Amino acid sequence: MPAVVRGGRRQNSSPPQKRGAPRNGGRGRAPRNASAIPGKMAAIGRLDLSPRAVILSIAAGVLLLGGVLATGARAERISASMGRGVDGLMVGMGFKLEKVFIEGESAEATAAIQRAVQLQAGQPITSIDLDAVRERVEGVGWVKSARIVRLLPNTLIVDVTEHDRLAVWQVGGRNQVIDGQGAVITGADAGRYPELPLVVGVGAEQAAAEILPLIAQRPRLMSRVEALVRVDERRWDLRLKDGSLILLPAINQEAALIQLDEMDQRRRLLELGFARIDLRTPEEVAVRPSSGNA
Repeated sequence: MPAVVRGGRRQNSSPPQKRGAPRNGGRGRAPRNASAIPGKMAAIGRLDLSPRAVILSIAAGVLLLGGVLATGARAERISASMGRGVDGLMVGMGFKLEKVFIEGESAEATAAIQRAVQLQAGQPITSIDLDAVRERVEGVGWVKSARIVRLLPNTLIVDVTEHDRLAVWQVGGRNQVIDGQGAVITGADAGRYPELPLVVGVGAEQAAAEILPLIAQRPRLMSRVEALVRVDERRWDLRLKDGSLILLPAINQEAALIQLDEMDQRRRLLELGFARIDLRTPEEVAVRPSSGNA
Protein backbone atom coordinates (compact mmCIF):
# COMPACT_ATOMS: atom_id res chain seq x y z
CA MET A 1 0.00 0.00 0.00
CA PRO A 2 1.61 3.28 -1.07
CA ALA A 3 2.25 5.85 1.59
CA VAL A 4 0.41 9.13 1.32
CA VAL A 5 1.78 12.32 2.83
CA ARG A 6 -0.62 15.16 3.45
CA GLY A 7 0.39 18.39 1.79
CA GLY A 8 3.56 16.92 0.22
CA ARG A 9 4.91 14.65 -2.47
CA ARG A 10 5.34 10.90 -2.32
CA GLN A 11 8.91 10.06 -1.34
CA ASN A 12 11.02 8.09 -3.79
CA SER A 13 11.73 4.60 -2.36
CA SER A 14 14.82 3.92 -4.55
CA PRO A 15 18.19 4.34 -2.85
CA PRO A 16 19.88 7.70 -3.26
CA GLN A 17 22.26 8.07 -6.13
CA LYS A 18 25.89 7.88 -5.13
CA ARG A 19 27.97 10.97 -5.25
CA GLY A 20 30.09 11.27 -8.25
CA ALA A 21 27.99 8.97 -10.41
CA PRO A 22 27.95 10.01 -14.06
CA ARG A 23 24.96 12.18 -15.04
CA ASN A 24 24.22 10.23 -18.18
CA GLY A 25 24.27 6.88 -16.36
CA GLY A 26 26.56 5.19 -18.91
CA ARG A 27 26.54 4.40 -22.61
CA GLY A 28 23.28 3.60 -24.39
CA ARG A 29 21.04 5.36 -21.85
CA ALA A 30 18.79 8.17 -23.16
CA PRO A 31 19.71 11.72 -22.22
CA ARG A 32 17.85 13.07 -19.18
CA ASN A 33 15.91 15.64 -21.20
CA ALA A 34 14.76 13.14 -23.81
CA SER A 35 10.98 13.33 -24.24
CA ALA A 36 8.84 10.28 -23.36
CA ILE A 37 5.29 9.61 -24.60
CA PRO A 38 3.22 8.79 -21.52
CA GLY A 39 -0.20 7.19 -21.15
CA LYS A 40 -2.80 7.80 -23.89
CA MET A 41 -0.37 9.68 -26.10
CA ALA A 42 1.81 6.59 -26.23
CA ALA A 43 -1.17 4.53 -27.35
CA ILE A 44 -2.00 7.03 -30.08
CA GLY A 45 1.58 6.92 -31.19
CA ARG A 46 1.25 3.15 -31.74
CA LEU A 47 -1.91 3.39 -33.94
CA ASP A 48 -1.73 1.64 -37.26
CA LEU A 49 -2.31 4.40 -39.82
CA SER A 50 -1.28 2.42 -42.87
CA PRO A 51 -3.44 2.82 -46.04
CA ARG A 52 -4.83 -0.70 -45.59
CA ALA A 53 -5.99 0.04 -42.00
CA VAL A 54 -7.60 3.34 -43.01
CA ILE A 55 -9.53 1.69 -45.88
CA LEU A 56 -10.80 -1.07 -43.56
CA SER A 57 -11.99 1.50 -40.98
CA ILE A 58 -13.93 3.49 -43.60
CA ALA A 59 -15.55 0.31 -44.94
CA ALA A 60 -16.64 -0.72 -41.45
CA GLY A 61 -18.22 2.70 -40.85
CA VAL A 62 -20.16 2.52 -44.13
CA LEU A 63 -21.47 -0.96 -43.29
CA LEU A 64 -22.58 0.20 -39.83
CA LEU A 65 -24.42 3.23 -41.23
CA GLY A 66 -26.10 1.09 -43.86
CA GLY A 67 -27.28 -1.35 -41.23
CA VAL A 68 -28.85 1.42 -39.17
CA LEU A 69 -30.61 2.91 -42.21
CA ALA A 70 -31.80 -0.49 -43.41
CA THR A 71 -33.65 -1.22 -40.18
CA GLY A 72 -35.97 1.77 -40.77
CA ALA A 73 -38.99 1.67 -38.49
CA ARG A 74 -37.77 -1.58 -36.99
CA ALA A 75 -35.23 0.37 -34.92
CA GLU A 76 -38.06 2.39 -33.41
CA ARG A 77 -40.02 -0.79 -32.75
CA ILE A 78 -37.01 -2.33 -31.07
CA SER A 79 -36.63 0.76 -28.87
CA ALA A 80 -40.35 0.73 -28.03
CA SER A 81 -40.18 -2.96 -27.20
CA MET A 82 -37.27 -2.33 -24.87
CA GLY A 83 -39.23 0.49 -23.23
CA ARG A 84 -42.21 -1.81 -22.66
CA GLY A 85 -39.88 -4.37 -21.18
CA VAL A 86 -38.51 -1.82 -18.70
CA ASP A 87 -42.04 -0.68 -17.83
CA GLY A 88 -43.09 -4.26 -17.20
CA LEU A 89 -40.08 -4.79 -14.99
CA MET A 90 -40.90 -1.66 -12.94
CA VAL A 91 -44.52 -2.74 -12.52
CA GLY A 92 -43.35 -6.17 -11.40
CA MET A 93 -41.21 -4.48 -8.75
CA GLY A 94 -44.23 -2.54 -7.44
CA PHE A 95 -43.55 0.82 -9.11
CA LYS A 96 -47.05 1.27 -10.46
CA LEU A 97 -49.68 3.96 -9.98
CA GLU A 98 -52.18 3.11 -7.26
CA LYS A 99 -53.12 6.44 -5.64
CA VAL A 100 -53.69 9.97 -6.92
CA PHE A 101 -54.25 12.72 -4.36
CA ILE A 102 -55.64 16.08 -5.51
CA GLU A 103 -54.98 18.94 -3.12
CA GLY A 104 -56.13 22.57 -3.07
CA GLU A 105 -59.19 22.05 -5.25
CA SER A 106 -62.74 23.20 -4.52
CA ALA A 107 -65.63 20.74 -4.48
CA GLU A 108 -66.99 22.23 -7.68
CA ALA A 109 -63.69 21.79 -9.54
CA THR A 110 -62.81 18.27 -8.39
CA ALA A 111 -64.53 16.35 -11.20
CA ALA A 112 -62.99 18.48 -13.96
CA ILE A 113 -59.50 18.11 -12.48
CA GLN A 114 -59.90 14.35 -12.13
CA ARG A 115 -60.84 14.09 -15.80
CA ALA A 116 -57.82 16.19 -16.79
CA VAL A 117 -55.35 13.93 -14.95
CA GLN A 118 -56.02 11.08 -17.47
CA LEU A 119 -54.07 8.36 -15.69
CA GLN A 120 -54.89 4.70 -15.16
CA ALA A 121 -54.32 2.63 -12.06
CA GLY A 122 -51.59 0.06 -12.55
CA GLN A 123 -49.57 1.95 -15.17
CA PRO A 124 -45.82 2.29 -14.55
CA ILE A 125 -45.40 5.32 -12.30
CA THR A 126 -41.84 5.94 -13.49
CA SER A 127 -42.97 6.50 -17.09
CA ILE A 128 -45.63 9.16 -16.29
CA ASP A 129 -44.89 12.49 -18.01
CA LEU A 130 -45.34 14.94 -15.14
CA ASP A 131 -45.17 18.02 -17.39
CA ALA A 132 -47.95 16.66 -19.60
CA VAL A 133 -50.16 16.00 -16.55
CA ARG A 134 -49.51 19.53 -15.28
CA GLU A 135 -50.41 21.09 -18.63
CA ARG A 136 -53.69 19.15 -18.76
CA VAL A 137 -54.64 20.16 -15.22
CA GLU A 138 -53.77 23.81 -15.83
CA GLY A 139 -56.07 23.67 -18.85
CA VAL A 140 -59.04 23.37 -16.49
CA GLY A 141 -60.78 26.73 -16.18
CA TRP A 142 -60.70 26.65 -12.39
CA VAL A 143 -56.96 26.10 -12.13
CA LYS A 144 -54.46 28.95 -12.03
CA SER A 145 -51.40 26.72 -11.55
CA ALA A 146 -50.58 23.10 -10.69
CA ARG A 147 -47.66 21.14 -9.27
CA ILE A 148 -47.31 17.39 -9.86
CA VAL A 149 -45.25 15.31 -7.41
CA ARG A 150 -44.36 11.63 -7.88
CA LEU A 151 -43.96 9.67 -4.65
CA LEU A 152 -42.44 6.26 -5.23
CA PRO A 153 -43.46 3.53 -5.33
CA ASN A 154 -47.15 4.15 -6.11
CA THR A 155 -48.49 7.67 -5.44
CA LEU A 156 -49.01 10.86 -7.46
CA ILE A 157 -49.92 14.20 -5.85
CA VAL A 158 -51.66 16.90 -7.88
CA ASP A 159 -51.39 20.18 -5.95
CA VAL A 160 -53.53 22.91 -7.55
CA THR A 161 -53.98 26.61 -6.94
CA GLU A 162 -57.34 27.84 -8.18
CA HIS A 163 -58.27 31.28 -9.42
CA ASP A 164 -59.65 33.49 -6.68
CA ARG A 165 -63.36 34.31 -6.99
CA LEU A 166 -63.72 38.09 -6.95
CA ALA A 167 -67.24 38.76 -8.16
CA VAL A 168 -70.12 37.74 -10.39
CA TRP A 169 -70.11 39.72 -13.62
CA GLN A 170 -73.45 40.33 -15.35
CA VAL A 171 -73.38 41.38 -18.99
CA GLY A 172 -75.66 40.60 -21.91
CA GLY A 173 -78.04 38.73 -19.66
CA ARG A 174 -75.37 36.27 -18.52
CA ASN A 175 -73.80 35.87 -15.08
CA GLN A 176 -70.19 34.71 -14.93
CA VAL A 177 -67.68 34.33 -12.11
CA ILE A 178 -64.52 36.42 -12.51
CA ASP A 179 -61.17 36.36 -10.71
CA GLY A 180 -59.04 39.21 -9.39
CA GLN A 181 -57.66 39.95 -12.86
CA GLY A 182 -61.11 40.18 -14.41
CA ALA A 183 -60.80 36.83 -16.21
CA VAL A 184 -63.89 34.66 -16.49
CA ILE A 185 -63.50 31.33 -14.66
CA THR A 186 -64.65 28.78 -17.20
CA GLY A 187 -67.05 26.22 -15.77
CA ALA A 188 -67.91 28.16 -12.61
CA ASP A 189 -71.62 28.28 -11.86
CA ALA A 190 -72.43 31.85 -10.73
CA GLY A 191 -75.55 30.59 -8.99
CA ARG A 192 -73.39 28.79 -6.46
CA TYR A 193 -71.77 32.02 -5.26
CA PRO A 194 -74.54 34.22 -3.86
CA GLU A 195 -72.08 35.77 -1.40
CA LEU A 196 -69.96 37.31 -4.16
CA PRO A 197 -70.66 40.95 -5.09
CA LEU A 198 -72.45 41.56 -8.39
CA VAL A 199 -70.85 43.88 -10.95
CA VAL A 200 -72.88 44.84 -14.02
CA GLY A 201 -72.07 46.23 -17.44
CA VAL A 202 -69.42 46.34 -20.13
CA GLY A 203 -65.96 46.84 -18.63
CA ALA A 204 -67.14 46.06 -15.11
CA GLU A 205 -65.03 42.89 -14.94
CA GLN A 206 -61.79 44.84 -15.50
CA ALA A 207 -62.59 47.71 -13.13
CA ALA A 208 -64.02 45.57 -10.31
CA ALA A 209 -60.65 44.85 -8.67
CA GLU A 210 -60.17 48.56 -7.97
CA ILE A 211 -63.56 49.46 -6.50
CA LEU A 212 -64.47 46.32 -4.55
CA PRO A 213 -61.72 46.60 -1.89
CA LEU A 214 -62.84 50.18 -1.18
CA ILE A 215 -66.42 49.02 -0.65
CA ALA A 216 -65.31 46.03 1.44
CA GLN A 217 -63.55 48.41 3.86
CA ARG A 218 -67.01 49.81 4.72
CA PRO A 219 -69.08 46.90 6.08
CA ARG A 220 -72.15 49.08 6.70
CA LEU A 221 -72.22 50.10 3.07
CA MET A 222 -71.17 46.71 1.70
CA SER A 223 -74.00 44.92 3.44
CA ARG A 224 -76.50 47.20 1.71
CA VAL A 225 -75.09 47.05 -1.83
CA GLU A 226 -77.05 44.90 -4.28
CA ALA A 227 -74.95 45.63 -7.37
CA LEU A 228 -72.19 47.84 -8.71
CA VAL A 229 -73.19 49.13 -12.14
CA ARG A 230 -70.52 50.32 -14.57
CA VAL A 231 -71.66 53.46 -16.40
CA ASP A 232 -70.17 54.31 -19.82
CA GLU A 233 -67.09 52.25 -18.85
CA ARG A 234 -65.99 55.28 -16.80
CA ARG A 235 -67.55 55.27 -13.35
CA TRP A 236 -69.80 53.33 -10.93
CA ASP A 237 -73.34 53.57 -9.61
CA LEU A 238 -73.96 51.69 -6.37
CA ARG A 239 -77.46 50.22 -6.36
CA LEU A 240 -78.59 49.42 -2.83
CA LYS A 241 -80.99 46.68 -1.77
CA ASP A 242 -83.69 49.20 -0.81
CA GLY A 243 -83.66 50.66 -4.32
CA SER A 244 -81.61 53.78 -3.56
CA LEU A 245 -78.68 54.87 -5.71
CA ILE A 246 -75.20 56.28 -5.00
CA LEU A 247 -73.46 57.94 -7.95
CA LEU A 248 -69.65 57.85 -7.74
CA PRO A 249 -67.28 60.04 -9.78
CA ALA A 250 -65.05 58.70 -12.55
CA ILE A 251 -61.93 59.64 -10.55
CA ASN A 252 -61.13 59.99 -6.84
CA GLN A 253 -63.60 57.27 -5.90
CA GLU A 254 -62.04 56.76 -2.47
CA ALA A 255 -62.36 60.47 -1.64
CA ALA A 256 -66.05 60.33 -2.58
CA LEU A 257 -66.59 57.31 -0.32
CA ILE A 258 -64.85 59.11 2.56
CA GLN A 259 -67.23 61.99 2.01
CA LEU A 260 -70.14 59.55 2.14
CA ASP A 261 -68.79 58.13 5.43
CA GLU A 262 -68.75 61.60 7.00
CA MET A 263 -72.31 62.33 5.85
CA ASP A 264 -73.49 58.99 7.21
CA GLN A 265 -71.92 59.70 10.59
CA ARG A 266 -73.63 63.08 10.82
CA ARG A 267 -77.04 62.22 9.36
CA ARG A 268 -77.25 58.40 9.52
CA LEU A 269 -78.08 58.29 5.83
CA LEU A 270 -77.61 54.55 5.40
CA GLU A 271 -80.02 53.81 8.25
CA LEU A 272 -82.69 56.45 7.53
CA GLY A 273 -82.65 55.86 3.78
CA PHE A 274 -82.56 58.11 0.72
CA ALA A 275 -83.53 57.91 -2.92
CA ARG A 276 -80.26 59.11 -4.41
CA ILE A 277 -76.89 60.61 -3.46
CA ASP A 278 -74.83 62.23 -6.20
CA LEU A 279 -71.13 62.34 -5.27
CA ARG A 280 -69.80 63.14 -8.75
CA THR A 281 -69.03 66.75 -7.78
CA PRO A 282 -67.35 66.99 -4.35
CA GLU A 283 -68.34 70.66 -3.84
CA GLU A 284 -72.00 70.05 -4.69
CA VAL A 285 -73.16 66.79 -3.15
CA ALA A 286 -76.85 66.30 -3.87
CA VAL A 287 -79.01 64.14 -1.62
CA ARG A 288 -82.55 63.27 -2.68
CA PRO A 289 -84.58 61.95 0.25
CA SER A 290 -86.73 58.87 -0.13
CA SER A 291 -90.48 59.31 -0.38
CA GLY A 292 -90.93 58.15 3.22
CA ASN A 293 -88.52 60.83 4.50
CA ALA A 294 -89.73 63.72 2.35
